[in-house]
Amino acid sequence: MTATTEKYDVIVVGAGFAGLKAARELKAAGKKFLLVEARDRVGGRSKPGEIAGHTVDFGGQWVGPQQKLLLAEAAEMGVETYAQYADGKNILDVDGSIRKYSGDIPKLSLFSLLELGLLEKRWTRECAQLPDGAPWLSDKAEQWDAQTLETWILTHVKTSDARTFARVVSRAVFCAEPSQLSYLFFLEYLKQGQGLECLTGVKDGAQQDKFIGGAWQIPSRMAADIEEHLLLEAPVHYVAQSESGVTVVTEKGTFEAERLIMAVPPALAGRIQYNQPLPARRDGLTQRMPMGSVIKIHIAYERPFWREAGLSGMATSNNRAFNVVFDQTAPGVDIGILVGFIDSVHAVELSSYSEEQRRAGAIADLVHYFGDAAANPIAYAENDWTADEWSRGCYVGTMAPGTLTNYGKALRRPCGRIHWAGTETATEWMGYFEGALQSGVRAAREVMERNT
Repeated sequence: MTATTEKYDVIVVGAGFAGLKAARELKAAGKKFLLVEARDRVGGRSKPGEIAGHTVDFGGQWVGPQQKLLLAEAAEMGVETYAQYADGKNILDVDGSIRKYSGDIPKLSLFSLLELGLLEKRWTRECAQLPDGAPWLSDKAEQWDAQTLETWILTHVKTSDARTFARVVSRAVFCAEPSQLSYLFFLEYLKQGQGLECLTGVKDGAQQDKFIGGAWQIPSRMAADIEEHLLLEAPVHYVAQSESGVTVVTEKGTFEAERLIMAVPPALAGRIQYNQPLPARRDGLTQRMPMGSVIKIHIAYERPFWREAGLSGMATSNNRAFNVVFDQTAPGVDIGILVGFIDSVHAVELSSYSEEQRRAGAIADLVHYFGDAAANPIAYAENDWTADEWSRGCYVGTMAPGTLTNYGKALRRPCGRIHWAGTETATEWMGYFEGALQSGVRAAREVMERNT
């Protein structure tokens, strides 16, 4: 596809879940549209990978029962789910000490367990004080947005184990340190994910199920229905808007439309040149939402030896680099696979290492968790999202103190003929494919309402 003189109703930039959903909504409404994508594939932060002859997800992969849009989209695309393996004991490593436990609650001191219970209740209570879609309107917004999550932890959490738990949550959920996050942003994220237990849980939580064959199949099949409207390997460098429409300059040509949906993270949208300066609040937002830092790793073994030892394959650590691990062995697979993450400051540091160095470190961490049986894998595969040119990190754009209260209003507010989508703009399940789908529906409705 090359540039033409014809004019579209809408150009959508970014073929992740948000852009694909917006495009499909536009097609269903009979609109003339073009979907442009910088990569040579669709899916955004969903990406296929391979290990030991098996296809896996190098990007997002889990779904919880609350994520109705994603489950509906998967069903429409013919992609079924299966349960995350969670039988047996989990492992918690705190400062080098291994603790094995069953269920969702690790073995902690009585005082720590009591404090964690009170902590979760407090977060639930404070989340309820945030107006839907507008946390900056809360009576305590300025107070909560003036401090980091780390500052809040140091002030309000007394026991060592409870502090460790809160910090692990920050790294596992946001791929960022608690010292990098606004406490208001943290609360908003918890609210959108229906609370801490849901966000971090397996059974009845956001990690309950995975997709047979991989989540990446969903955007791939979504794209098949709009293939004639899709332009790959076409990074957008310049956007000009006027009273009559928008002009989008890509590496594969220049295109015109009535309106534009920008379905990329704020950090990437800010790298595009605009003929008119974006409003100060929007421009400030793009400068203040860095992506989290994460390297996703799969390691395969001849068999799932951890299951034989009565372990679930789940491991979490407060200070080791390969600090969150799950069983990735799909039903019917004759080998064992573990999946996990190097996140936050560890990912920033280790991104500069060689793959062989990261492999050696990850295996050493697995030996620490599971014993010598983890020392001899048959295959290793990784995806460094911090080095991805068109993501700049994962899982989501984060916010430091002052961002939500001063710039949050710009998240979804159109800038003339430019409308904003992407999981960062969601009002439910920000940072997840569910939030991306929701944002695509909203943005498509916005442009259709303005073009009627």
